[in-house]
Amino acid sequence: MTILQIAVLFFIAALLIVVTIYMWYAAVTTSPKYELRKRMRKLALDAEDRRFPEELRAEILREMTPLDRVFLKIKPFRMLDVLIDKAGLKTDLKVFVLAMIIGAAVAFAIGLFPRRGMVLPLVLALVGAAMPVIYLRVKKGRRVLRFMEQFPNALDMISRSLRVGHSFTAAMQLVASEMADPVSGLFKTAYDEQALGVSTRVAIAHMTDRIESTDLRFFVMAVNIHREIGGNLGEILERLAKTIRERLTIRRQLRVYTAQARISGYILAVVPIAMAVFFYYMSPGYMEELLEVPIGRSAIVLAIAAQVVGFIVIRKIVNIRI
Repeated sequence: MTILQIAVLFFIAALLIVVTIYMWYAAVTTSPKYELRKRMRKLALDAEDRRFPEELRAEILREMTPLDRVFLKIKPFRMLDVLIDKAGLKTDLKVFVLAMIIGAAVAFAIGLFPRRGMVLPLVLALVGAAMPVIYLRVKKGRRVLRFMEQFPNALDMISRSLRVGHSFTAAMQLVASEMADPVSGLFKTAYDEQALGVSTRVAIAHMTDRIESTDLRFFVMAVNIHREIGGNLGEILERLAKTIRERLTIRRQLRVYTAQARISGYILAVVPIAMAVFFYYMSPGYMEELLEVPIGRSAIVLAIAAQVVGFIVIRKIVNIRI
């Protein structure tokens, strides 16, 4: 058996092992038992909620792995766990941290090939570690946009359900079963929480922790006001749905009007970096001379600062709040 055949067999075996581990992990994370345990853990970690039984809280925290306890005691990891939840991913925090470490290691190894010192590998390692976080933020933004598109229809469904005599809890269950994700998942989680003993007021308040949306906050505020002073909740939600649709129409028009400015900002941010990398590899002496002279290093720092400031200014100009 040749070396090539051994390498191919080793690669196939490693690939099968990775696929098996992934399929096992996917089956575990998509099971109802895992979802219920994850929600109960989030409720138990909320130390300010005094309505959660302390005996149950202690039991749930005791079942956590030591690594989970260490991660959830560190604020950056807690923020990362919240970001994973807001992005709508079912990935565990430990797996995501492992992905960041692997990304940093691969990027660091790629940076060692040119043999230009340790600056490039370290920079690429930081970029490789940041790429999963950037992916989470992009995923979260897209999830919020999908939610905003679906939310008016969900409000109309709740309004019609209330008009025919259903309770608000039954209307939430209807949205969870009939709508698509992320609206269905958000309302299903709120419905399951109140079924587990959490009050409806707290359950819908937790929805704003999983989706950053002003429209959702208006919905929560309207429901809470109705529970305190009464009124026609169906009519209020119908008007809120109409207002949200009008805002979506204006937002789409603004994105069309600001498309050229946004593309210009991206081009101005990417082209200088791409050209610097191109000249660094195609003409090393040309760039190394700039790096060795003190005034050249100062010019690079000023150029990077100007790039960042310019990109932020363009983003502020085109980011029109409605």
